[in-house]
Amino acid sequence: MRFTLMLGIGGHEDYIAVAQAAEESGWATISVPDSFFFPKTTESEYPYSDHEMIRGFLEVSPFIEPIVAMSFMAAATKKIRFCCGVMKVPMRQPLILAKQLSSLAVMSGERLDFGAGISPWKEDFTYNGVPFEKRGERFDEVIAIIRDAMKGEYFEHHSGNYNFAPLRLCPVPKKPIPVIIGGHAKPALARAARLGDGWFSANSDPETLKQMIDQLNALRVEFGTQKHPDFRIHAFNQFAQSADDYKQLRDLGATDLCAMGWNPFDDNLTLQAKIDGIRRFGDEVIARV
Repeated sequence: MRFTLMLGIGGHEDYIAVAQAAEESGWATISVPDSFFFPKTTESEYPYSDHEMIRGFLEVSPFIEPIVAMSFMAAATKKIRFCCGVMKVPMRQPLILAKQLSSLAVMSGERLDFGAGISPWKEDFTYNGVPFEKRGERFDEVIAIIRDAMKGEYFEHHSGNYNFAPLRLCPVPKKPIPVIIGGHAKPALARAARLGDGWFSANSDPETLKQMIDQLNALRVEFGTQKHPDFRIHAFNQFAQSADDYKQLRDLGATDLCAMGWNPFDDNLTLQAKIDGIRRFGDEVIARV
């Protein structure tokens, strides 16, 4: 069973020490968050927790751009994998993103998963000059372009969203980067089942998680993708603590169990407390599940 350490928001000063401690303690992957900026006003509602609470929290929370953050930690580690949980995709230029991902995969020794999602904030699109409409269509095209680019062969793409003549990227990783698609709405689950190498959940209680995994698996049958050799389901329940709690998530069908090694809301949190939490989790949970 694989475990993903979710770094949460802030704490970038400790990234190297945290990554090294996680690698030593048996964690398989480190997940970093993504955010472009915080709009002073928004037309959107945040779907995963109380809207006003999360706005107040995000307004003062530091985010490091995920490619930069993952590169920083990859250079200081040897075997642990990295993933963005999840990256906002449709407002990013696909060829630039493909180049960033392929470069990090090559330089890290193939230790990268591509956590991909669609931002709930309309301003993430419009402030970057990208239409909010047809964002799902644009997302699908970005994934297709990235996958084609990773082949290292000449390819071209022509649509109303992106249009370019034959080109190739060099270097590219030896193996395709797994695409782990996030989101709880049915279109997101359908996209993960149809296009993804896995699915990334946000915080969910076990009952809700079971419903989504069941729906996801039914959609995989519908799309004929149920025989994927390594379809990954990243499950996160912030209230899970014991090995038995994580066994419950495993038994629901999760392949990668996500956890935070410390309380991110602790105002007195120290680096040593983070490292202690990472090691304690390794001994009390990872070693027993």
